[in-house]
Amino acid sequence: MAAAQPATLSSELPIRRSWIANREVEGRAGLRPVVNPATGVAFARASLLDAEQAAAAVVAARAAFPAWRARSFGERARVLLAAREAVLRRADEIARLIEQEQGKPAVEAHLVEVFPALEALKHLALHAEDLLAEQPAEPQVLLFAHKDSRVRYEPFGVVLAVTPWNYPFGIALSGVATALAAGNTVVLKPAPATTLVGLLVAELFREAGVPDGVVNVVAVDDALAPGLVEDPRVDKIVFTGSPATGRRVMVSAAKNLTPVVLELGGKDPAVVCGDADLDRAARGIVWGAFVNAGQTCASVERVYVEARIADAFLDRVVELTRALRTGDPAASEVEIGALTLERQRKIVEEHVADAVAKGARVLTGGHPAPGPGWFYPPTVIAGVDHTMRVMREETFGPVLPVMAVPSLDEAIRLANDSDYGLTASGWTRDPATAGRLERELQAGVVTINDCVYTFGEPSAPWGGFKKSGLGRAHGLAGLREMAQVKYVARDDGAAPMLWWFPYGGELRGLMPFAARALHARSAWARLGNAVRLMGSSRFRRRGRLASILKRAGRLF
Repeated sequence: MAAAQPATLSSELPIRRSWIANREVEGRAGLRPVVNPATGVAFARASLLDAEQAAAAVVAARAAFPAWRARSFGERARVLLAAREAVLRRADEIARLIEQEQGKPAVEAHLVEVFPALEALKHLALHAEDLLAEQPAEPQVLLFAHKDSRVRYEPFGVVLAVTPWNYPFGIALSGVATALAAGNTVVLKPAPATTLVGLLVAELFREAGVPDGVVNVVAVDDALAPGLVEDPRVDKIVFTGSPATGRRVMVSAAKNLTPVVLELGGKDPAVVCGDADLDRAARGIVWGAFVNAGQTCASVERVYVEARIADAFLDRVVELTRALRTGDPAASEVEIGALTLERQRKIVEEHVADAVAKGARVLTGGHPAPGPGWFYPPTVIAGVDHTMRVMREETFGPVLPVMAVPSLDEAIRLANDSDYGLTASGWTRDPATAGRLERELQAGVVTINDCVYTFGEPSAPWGGFKKSGLGRAHGLAGLREMAQVKYVARDDGAAPMLWWFPYGGELRGLMPFAARALHARSAWARLGNAVRLMGSSRFRRRGRLASILKRAGRLF
């Protein structure tokens, strides 16, 4: 297997630089090779910022925040729509760069990264204003009934987005766009393995006319990431990656009580019921397991199929898997490209070896391909159980373990027997069974007779239960993660409130009547006490009788 050697850092290789305040910045921390995972050979170099330069990106974002926040939703929407035009204009270039740097075929890059990014930009431009609009919040306490109360959604400030290598464009661009739509400015730190795709995000927003400092993308060594996370000028952190790194991000963020959104992966189950359409289930699950070479946090990583149909299901899955073409996505028509990282292929090999050692059977695949690049064939394993790593730990590769179970009850129990809960899918033709799966599967996303696709739907919230993370991306929930909730209340009256100083004996005597007027079990008791309360001289001087009478129906 070929690997990137120091000699490949030829002076002829192009250099890509960070973007701070719409300007390219030459790094002072050296050059990092950008490696094509299909060949193991460097094709470019990334100029790395040092700690001081990385911090300058945060400074630029903070300086740009007041003006960007002050822009109307319509003005921000115009930038997002211009970014959509830039993505559309350069779509093939984007897909080819993803293919070269991350390893998925360009056609798949279009499907699972470019298209979702276009949809996210459009959705946010059209709907962010309505979704973040100020909302009336009518007081429920009768004594507050006269107050004009509302809920506002306001930006945090500087959002630090730390994005992964498996979907380097779709996740990064939609995350940046969501933060911008809410009025924040952004510092994006892309994964080292896919730095160039991250830097391209900055170029696209620059083409769209984003003001200086609103979008900054930094190429840094991972050792500098904690410094960014702990920077007190960062107001919100959005991280997508492994649970282990997510814990470290959370610990670092806690030093300044910086709020975080963490998307930490999954061990996503598929439950195939005895009445399922077997061909549809097999086709859908094969795609869900092997799209992006299985390097998807929503990949189908374990299947529970009712025993009475297990053999027929496995036969069809193996048939479909063997038909998949693996190879360099730039050289031929393939479905399965290279794994992005050599270390990820080692994890895949370890999981398969552990399963085989404990009695599992490899039905197809199971051995890395010889030659250059970090390829692993799509692999189907049967005879698995929960003692095996492949059923407990995130594999993040093209491996599909299938377990026959005696009943739907057992399938649901085993599907939920996991530290993770990002997505799950159920496969059935029975509406009642579908409803049960939707209710009982413990995951942030549950789909019936399909899988994986919901990240591409911009209105669908994205996030998980258990150790799959905290918070949500996408949809209303994801957009509101980028805004702080502010309750505002206005009182235009002149008289002091009933409960303001001085207290005195009259107020003390009114308290029992006030409590019973609002909370007595009997409606007549509430009414009688309300009459006594409103008859007091203090209430007549300080109460808002007209507002209360308008809402007197609440007493009943």
